Amino acid sequence: MVSRPARLHGGLDLGSTAIKMLVIDDDGTEIAGAQVPTPWRVGPGGTTDIDADDLLRAVRSLIDLVDGQLVPITAGSLTSLAVAGMGETGILVDAEGAAAAPGFAWFDPRGLEQIAAFPSVVREEFAGRTGLPLGAQVSVAKLAWLRDEGTSLAGLRWLDLPEFVVAALGGDVALELSLASRTGLIDQDSGAAWPAMLDALGVTADLLPPLRGGGLPWGTASADLGPRVAGAALTVAGHDHLVAAQANGTLDADGYHVSLGTAEVLLRVLDAPLGFAARQRLADALINEVRHVVPGQHVLVAGVKTGLLLRRALHAAGISDRAGRDELDAAVMALPSEGELPAGAIEVAGARNDDGVLRLTLHTEASPAEIFGAVLRHSNDEIARLIAAMDREVAPATHSTLTGGWAGMASVRRARAEVLPDPSLSTREQDVAYGAADMARRLVSASVPS
Repeated sequence: MVSRPARLHGGLDLGSTAIKMLVIDDDGTEIAGAQVPTPWRVGPGGTTDIDADDLLRAVRSLIDLVDGQLVPITAGSLTSLAVAGMGETGILVDAEGAAAAPGFAWFDPRGLEQIAAFPSVVREEFAGRTGLPLGAQVSVAKLAWLRDEGTSLAGLRWLDLPEFVVAALGGDVALELSLASRTGLIDQDSGAAWPAMLDALGVTADLLPPLRGGGLPWGTASADLGPRVAGAALTVAGHDHLVAAQANGTLDADGYHVSLGTAEVLLRVLDAPLGFAARQRLADALINEVRHVVPGQHVLVAGVKTGLLLRRALHAAGISDRAGRDELDAAVMALPSEGELPAGAIEVAGARNDDGVLRLTLHTEASPAEIFGAVLRHSNDEIARLIAAMDREVAPATHSTLTGGWAGMASVRRARAEVLPDPSLSTREQDVAYGAADMARRLVSASVPS
C-alpha cells in the first residue's frame, strides 16, 4: 500500500450567534478551529438581517484565522470544504450571483402581514404541503415582504445561507434538500416546488435553482481564496441541526437529538413522511416534518426559543462573559429545581417557537438565579407540550443526546432531565462544524487511492 500525506477537510457552520470553522484530517482528528460573530444588523422591534458582503467578509476572515492556526502545523491545503447552517435565512441573487436583498434572521418578525394575505387555500394547506407551521419564520414570509417593499422577484433566485456561501466560494448554484424544506416553497410529498405557493408570491419555479442532496459535489473553491482553500472540493452539508445529529450518530428512530443553541431544537428521524394530515396536526403544535440530510429520510423538528430567552435573561442581569455565566449557573444549582420562591412568584412567557420575546412578571423580589431557573422551567413546560404532540404521531423516544452551547450549563442539563428521556451529553463542542467537516471528508473519500 502506498502511503500518502494526511489530507485536510474543512467544515463551516453558519450559526445564529457565530460562524465557526473546523478542520479535520482523514481520521477525523480535529486539527484547527475558530469562530467569528455572525454580523447581524439589529433594528427596532426585533428586526434582524444580514448584508451579503458582511457575511462573506466574516467567512473569509474566519478562513484566514484558521489558516493562521494551520501555518505552524502543516503547509497542506484543504482537500474538501462543506458548509452547514441555519434554516429559513437566505439571499436572493441575480443572474450573476450578486445579492439583490439582505438575508433575514429566522427570528425576524417581518412578513406577518404578508402571510395573512396569502390566498385562503395556501394558508389552509400550507402545513400539510410544506411540513411547516405558517408564520413569519418561514422564508416565503420574507420573500413576500420584500416583494411588497418594492423588490421585483422576477429573474431572481433563492439561495439559503449555506448555498449562497458555497456559490460565493466558487461552487454551483443549487439548493440542498433539507434547507429547501425550511423555506415553505417545497411540497414534502413531491419534493418539488409547490405551485400554489409560487403563484401566491407571483413567481415561477425559476426562483428555485436545481435541488440536490446534501454532501454531493458542489464544484470547487475558486483560486482567489488563497492556496489553503483554492481547489478544494465543495459541498453543502445541509441544515445545521440535522448535520450535527448525523455526525454524532445519535439520531436514530428511538431517540431525540437536542441542540441547545439560540434555538433549542428536538429532532426525531423518520423513515418516510407522515403525510398531509399528520403534518397539519403537528404544525398546530409548531412542529415541522421535513426532509433529512440523509437521502430518503424525513425528520420531526420541534423547537423552542430557549437560548434566545436565556441570553436575554443573562443580559438583563448584566452578565456578558463566561465567568459571569458560570457563577450564575452555580447559583441556580444551589437552589432546588423549583426555586425557593412561592409558586407563581415569577411568571415567564416567550419560549414558544412563534414568540421569542422574554416577558417576566415578578410578584416579589427575585435574584438572577431565581429568574434564570424560572426561564428554564417555562421552557421545560413548552418542551413537554412538544413531546406530547410528537408522541401522538410516533412511538415515544427512549433516549436523548444534548448538544450545543447551553448544554454546558449544569442548570440547563438538570432542567432537561426532568422532561427528556434518558439524556446524555455530547462530547463534542462544535457538533455542526464537525459534522460539516466529516461530510466534506466523505465527499472525497471514494476517490482516495489505496
